[in-house]
Amino acid sequence: MSIFERYLTLWVFLCIIIGVLLGQTIPAPFHWLGTLEIAKVNLPVGLLIWVMIIPMLLRIDFGALHEVRKHWRGIGVTLFINWAVKPFSMALLGWLFIRHFFAPYLPAAQLDSYIAGLVLLAAAPCTAMVFVWSRLVNGEPLFTLSQVALNDTIMVFAFAPLVALLLGISSIVVPWNTLLVSVVLYIVLPVLLSQVWRKLLLARGEEALQRTLTALGPISISALLLTLVLLFAFQGKAIVEQPLIILMLAVPITIQVYFTSGLAYWLNRKFGEAHCVAGPSALIGASNFFELAVAAAISLFGFESGAALATVVGVLIEVPVMLSVVYIVKRSQGWYQAGQAE
Repeated sequence: MSIFERYLTLWVFLCIIIGVLLGQTIPAPFHWLGTLEIAKVNLPVGLLIWVMIIPMLLRIDFGALHEVRKHWRGIGVTLFINWAVKPFSMALLGWLFIRHFFAPYLPAAQLDSYIAGLVLLAAAPCTAMVFVWSRLVNGEPLFTLSQVALNDTIMVFAFAPLVALLLGISSIVVPWNTLLVSVVLYIVLPVLLSQVWRKLLLARGEEALQRTLTALGPISISALLLTLVLLFAFQGKAIVEQPLIILMLAVPITIQVYFTSGLAYWLNRKFGEAHCVAGPSALIGASNFFELAVAAAISLFGFESGAALATVVGVLIEVPVMLSVVYIVKRSQGWYQAGQAE
């Protein structure tokens, strides 16, 4: 992991402080930036999101989809967790914690928005960071690559209707046009551009691609951090007035990570998959494509919404929680392999 990835939680924490301070001391520039939008898509943030997403998608070779058949059980488990369990269990957790357990301590006007943010987070399976988690647990690289490529392909078609379904169940009105525009802007176009760019780089050799990825890595993370500064500049008032809000939002997200990763890990063991497949399968099932979730939340509900804050909380806890899952997967390898021998 690069220094940016290893200490991402620290950088996010610093961005919270900087964003809150700037939003409280010089609010006018941030309010002006918030007005720069087309079809509810903020232009400065849209540009930053592209800078985040394209370098990550540049790593993915969609030609690896043919590898799916070699690990069909692990692929099946991950797809089941990502699309049949994770979004719906998050909707349930949001309903339990946000509408009931924590409702007396949260702004009543933002309850629906918080749940929407949690759903957006759960409906976007992770992409690039999965390669980091997989490498840390000695995961099968071709499985990881094919699963990420397959997930991204499914996400192009499933993200919008799945989110609309779940938000509809939560009695939240969804502007379909904005949601579809978000999918086109933050999945379809970046995927197309990244794959064209990838082919052009590979035409010059694998080293050209690796040099580009190395150079873009810090830029991508920097764009994420700058986006967070903007987000927290708008969220600063709510955070200052109610600092426990982040902790309360983190509870259902954290429970979701451990539940989905544990279920995926156990199912892979039950079906006899190798540990090098079960590890990344569990991690892919638990982590999130938070760049897309943040972008969709901003597009649908705005900078100052509870949805945007909920997705940002996902970014805040992503690294430490996922690293703990990596630790559990590595430490339990003996238990896992003993179960295969039974």
